[in-house]
Amino acid sequence: MTRRRTGVILAGVLALMAAAPAETHAAEPPAGQMTWALHFTPAPSLFEPAETPGLITPFMFLYALHDGLVKPMPGKIMTPSLAESWTASADGLVYEFVLRKGVKFHNGELLTADDVKYSFERYRGVSSKVLKEKVASVDTPDPGRVRVRLKQPWPDFLTYYGTPATGAAWIVPKKYVEKVGDDGFKKAPIGAGPYRFVSFTPGIELVLEAFDGYWRKTPSVKRLVLKAVPDGTTRLAMLKRGEADIAYNVTGELAEEVKRTPGLTLRPTLFMSTHWLVFADQWDATSPWRDRRVRLAASHAVDRQGVNQALTLGHSRITGTIIPVSADFFWQPPLYPHDPAKAKQLLAEAGYPNGFDAGDLWADAGAATYAEPILNDLRAVGIKATLRPLERAAFVKAYQEKKLKNVIYGLSGIFGNAATRMEPFVISGGAYAYGGYPDIDGLFREQAGELDPKKREAILHRVQRLVHEKVMVLPIWQLALLPAYGPRVAESGLGLISDYPWSAPYEDLKLKAK
Repeated sequence: MTRRRTGVILAGVLALMAAAPAETHAAEPPAGQMTWALHFTPAPSLFEPAETPGLITPFMFLYALHDGLVKPMPGKIMTPSLAESWTASADGLVYEFVLRKGVKFHNGELLTADDVKYSFERYRGVSSKVLKEKVASVDTPDPGRVRVRLKQPWPDFLTYYGTPATGAAWIVPKKYVEKVGDDGFKKAPIGAGPYRFVSFTPGIELVLEAFDGYWRKTPSVKRLVLKAVPDGTTRLAMLKRGEADIAYNVTGELAEEVKRTPGLTLRPTLFMSTHWLVFADQWDATSPWRDRRVRLAASHAVDRQGVNQALTLGHSRITGTIIPVSADFFWQPPLYPHDPAKAKQLLAEAGYPNGFDAGDLWADAGAATYAEPILNDLRAVGIKATLRPLERAAFVKAYQEKKLKNVIYGLSGIFGNAATRMEPFVISGGAYAYGGYPDIDGLFREQAGELDPKKREAILHRVQRLVHEKVMVLPIWQLALLPAYGPRVAESGLGLISDYPWSAPYEDLKLKAK
């Protein structure tokens, strides 16, 4: 069932979110160590709320090191955190946040409204353009209050600001960042989260330690170690040997082995991550991808359900769109069936009876496992391409800078609705958009100012229909991540937050008593 997350914040509606009571601090001091085997190599840019790139990956670290004014927590998508409450004015133009009293950063400094204003103003992530265009000012009437004024009513403000659609509401200490600079902050981040930074060894591991001054409660586990282990077989071996307590992205045969191994638990987690192929050259008149029939042929070539069964044991959802099924304004398009004969016929009609060389298929190295079978399906109908995996940080940077050509394996797991998902990826000028179409862009601008949720939904459905009909992208699935955990874990945090893939909240994790 679709959860209406944004419709509650409309012009003319006053929304008061009651403060969530702070939990009592744990009676026992934090103890023990929990270790993760990650499927990618972390980079310091992922510890920086200001640079969140439209992927859910950084929040793996942000939920530990930092805290947000508002954020998803167990049982509630928009949960009061550093802001104990907030109100929206009747005309939808002003949002006022009341800060939680006594919150401290890891260096002992009190968190104030100045830190909130500073964090918003230095945000330069994937949706910085739209936030800065629509927010008139961020005011600080006193150290405990922040007032955000909009240029016009904007129903998506809290969707962008109060969920992991962006990192703009994740607060960093102004004085410390100004003292050490952006590079110094990435090397030794200080936040207001449940864990403080201890060390980072590039290509090896990130080490964090429990912060006993965290406002919500002191964590149970003293030390967290997140290790870079790109090879899936190695991640599983570490889990079996007890060298890792939780392993991410244990796919295919490895997942089957987890299910057969006593003491190990597989925890399939369907979340907001949709995957698709980007035809980056479709606006190039000399490219085969310019022809809709070629893009449609590629879509018919892919055996989505076969890939789903082979890699995620059937737990992923085939949706045919880049919009998560639980997002507001989701529209389910008709699915293009797996039909290699139809694909070859379309290629022949487009002038490529023997197929063609599609060049490179770029992918984040952590997603290469998913990209490879797609590549094989394309080759089977004559579309030949070479897989080019890049480390995650390098991939994101090159993608945003429009340096990748040919075909890109796109994905995003950030929160939001249909509009916030489409804005960076398929709308002209979006952070990851290599081009756009005037009719889609025009409708998107129209929906942005529509305050009637029913009318807005109708417009956004039309936008999604056009993206589908133009075969602008090749949707694959909504991913179910397959993490696994070992026998020492009493609470892994997996699945505690709805639609979120990683362990969280970290302060809720527990190891079994010895």
